[in-house]
Amino acid sequence: MAPTPVPARRTSRFPYLLVLPAVLLFAAFVAAPGLYALVLSLQQRKVNGGLLGGGAHTVFAGLANYRDVLGDSALWSGVLRMLALGAVTVPATVLLALLFAVLLDFERARLRRIARLTIFLPYAVPGVIASLMWGFLYLPATSPIGGDRVDFFGQVAVYFSVSNVVVWGAVGFNMIVIHTALRALPAELFESARLDGAGEWQITLRIKVPLVMPAVVMCTLFSVLAALQVFNEPNTLKPLSNAVSSTWVPLMKIYDDAFGNSDIHAAAATSVVLTAAALAVSFATARLIQSRVQQEAR
Repeated sequence: MAPTPVPARRTSRFPYLLVLPAVLLFAAFVAAPGLYALVLSLQQRKVNGGLLGGGAHTVFAGLANYRDVLGDSALWSGVLRMLALGAVTVPATVLLALLFAVLLDFERARLRRIARLTIFLPYAVPGVIASLMWGFLYLPATSPIGGDRVDFFGQVAVYFSVSNVVVWGAVGFNMIVIHTALRALPAELFESARLDGAGEWQITLRIKVPLVMPAVVMCTLFSVLAALQVFNEPNTLKPLSNAVSSTWVPLMKIYDDAFGNSDIHAAAATSVVLTAAALAVSFATARLIQSRVQQEAR
């Protein structure tokens, strides 16, 4: 007797229909602008006709814009400032988020919902509004915390002033990520440790923190990417301080080239370089997370 033929398995198109809106939005608002910026970065605007008239047209420039960008001292100065900000904001954001998440996970913690909401609330405040609010707190004429005694916009102090705004707005989101990872840990681990005589801080340092390290590393990646994209805070504080120039960080340099100097091609080249750096950092951090997860699985 011949075996009954198994009907071919039909592949459902419904999952693809669910993903289609996200793919279209990504193509329209990420991929297409990115390709357009790449095309602009390979062109230059050439003016002809001299002072007596004429016009301007766009010519193919190859890698000339990239050579100019990589040789621009103002850009590299902005990169150094960005790295200095990142050296403050990244560890401060991750450590504070981890501390708050751990404290909220204590058994004796009270008013957890109110505390969690209070810590998370600054993340919901737009960066421009937060920068304006802190800017008035920094100004000597309106500051209730420093007055004329503290110069929050000094050449060195301005780094900490900007970093404070960044950290204040980012800690809440990262705290939620780490606290969610803590709540997902099995309670049996902590009960066994308590039966063995371990205290709350011993359980935290020896069990909780090592187990949520993937979440901590992910928050570190978020913070590094945010440091590469810092713009709102220094750009909003620029009118209040002479220490913040129009090219203080790379994104401000891009904005100044595009809208201040009307050199959209140089701005596009700088954008492509900065995007490539962000992708490289993301890839390296993702590989680090993957290798760490594989080590823990073994």
